[in-house]
Amino acid sequence: MGGLNDSVIMEIVLLALSFSWEKKLFLILICSLLYLGVILGNLFILFLVIFDSHLHSPMYFLLANLSLIDVGLSSTTVPKIIKDLLHEYKVISFQGCMTQICFILIMGGVEMVLLIPMAFDRCTAIHKPLHYLKIMNPKIYISFVITGWVTGVIHAMSQFLFVIKLPFCGPNKVDTFYCDFPKIIKLACTDAAKFEFIVAANSGFMSMGTFFLLILSYSFILITVQKRSSGELSKAFVTLSAHITVVLLFFTPCMFLYVWPSPPPSIDKNLFIVDFAITPVLNPAIYTLRNKDIKVAIKRLRKKISYSRLC
Repeated sequence: MGGLNDSVIMEIVLLALSFSWEKKLFLILICSLLYLGVILGNLFILFLVIFDSHLHSPMYFLLANLSLIDVGLSSTTVPKIIKDLLHEYKVISFQGCMTQICFILIMGGVEMVLLIPMAFDRCTAIHKPLHYLKIMNPKIYISFVITGWVTGVIHAMSQFLFVIKLPFCGPNKVDTFYCDFPKIIKLACTDAAKFEFIVAANSGFMSMGTFFLLILSYSFILITVQKRSSGELSKAFVTLSAHITVVLLFFTPCMFLYVWPSPPPSIDKNLFIVDFAITPVLNPAIYTLRNKDIKVAIKRLRKKISYSRLC
């Protein structure tokens, strides 16, 4: 029973979705609104960046990729949760669970890595504004995105190939909303402690390493800008505050889930909502509310729509 096809478990029961009917209706409404916000907000940014030539720059190319990943990450779990809340028996097939784990690991890994070139982009723009376009040329920022996807996929596959080789022949119930990687490992018919440690060490090292690298990068930028005029400091702080907020929103749940593989159920469920629904819906707002270029692009879009109606 060393592989996926040899596993006895045919389906996995998700116990965390067992609520009273009133609470189910409330969760269906909240999840539906959050998911609608994720789709509309992120696809709107993607649409703006693609069709507005003024936004064809490294920063917005990376932002568009982040929006695409957020849509993908949220879509791996939230629609299935809404569907399960409408049914009495909350199950997912074993193959479906493995597929969900694979996509979560890929999307999460890619987003984690993609935040590094976004930090590098801001560092270059602030420290070397005259050489920014030369340094961040199309070849460089496209290679950043490709590297992010390749790194994310390699990390995900190393974890995924590890879990599908485990024998699953016993219990099939987990107290979670989705196929949570650390919890699924506990279902394996083997000594789970050793494998949990390997997964926590692998993902925890990547999460913590990337997080501290990003925080050091942004701290270095702010320290450097402090030596300049107050106007430059204010402008840099407005730009970086959005990036730092996104970093904190993304990495805090990740570090709890993988560095602390067995958090209390209440914390675990709240972290899930933050990671898969709240963060993806907030990212468009965080990056656009105080972004002058995006605001101007939205005005241009409104003018085009108004002009087309008049014609």
